[in-house]
Amino acid sequence: MSFSPVIPSGGITGWIFLKRTMPAQQAAQNALPSSRRDEAYFREKIGRVTSAEDLIADRRLLSVSLGAFGLEADINNKYFIRKVLERGTLDAGSLANKLADKQYLKLAAAFGFDLGTPNTQLSGFADKILAQYATRRFETAVGAQRDDMRLALNAERELKMLAASISSDRTKWYGVLGSAPLRKVFETALGLPAAFASIDLDQQVTVMKAKTDALFGEESLAQFADPAKTEQLIRRFLMRSDAAGPATSPALQLLQASGRGSGLLSLLR
Repeated sequence: MSFSPVIPSGGITGWIFLKRTMPAQQAAQNALPSSRRDEAYFREKIGRVTSAEDLIADRRLLSVSLGAFGLEADINNKYFIRKVLERGTLDAGSLANKLADKQYLKLAAAFGFDLGTPNTQLSGFADKILAQYATRRFETAVGAQRDDMRLALNAERELKMLAASISSDRTKWYGVLGSAPLRKVFETALGLPAAFASIDLDQQVTVMKAKTDALFGEESLAQFADPAKTEQLIRRFLMRSDAAGPATSPALQLLQASGRGSGLLSLLR
């Protein structure tokens, strides 16, 4: 049995509804038998994993592990993932450090297979990974209904961490450009054309900083540590995205067709 979140409309209205009903909808997804089985299996087995090879050999563990970092599409790229994990993050020249998508860096750092003792042996490791997995799994389900909402949820989560990072502001902006989901949110919210990605990377940073300063009063990404600023960005993104061509939720269409939509909506209010 799969989970289909209820998102009755697009744009800001749909976003407000989603945020208000998220606790109930996430709880419903987490209560599914399949979700409970995945959690139980991960808790039982992950402590026995002491190498990247161990993790790669167990597809079920690997699925949860990759899903916790939004990398589930790489489930069959075992050689690549193994190299990311084995070389870790301590060596500045490691694969994880070189890749533009910093989710691989986060994955390698979380497991720590380049340490003397991997983090899989630590108390609380399973809780941390499973919490991230549940969050990402919900975002994936939301994205199956409306991808703009998934992008908004991702931006809300990632910007909080990025804003709090000790990296320089320019490095943070490169982080935005290196993350396809965050890049999409900023490009749309700032009204940048599709051809924007083809210009020099340093120019992209300069333009984004100038546009952000004009719209939000500051050019620094540190400002998005303020939830109100992040919400302002997300609403601009959703407004522009919805205006460009709103998608209708397939789940809602099915619910309406079967006459169950209004009942489920009332339960989530």
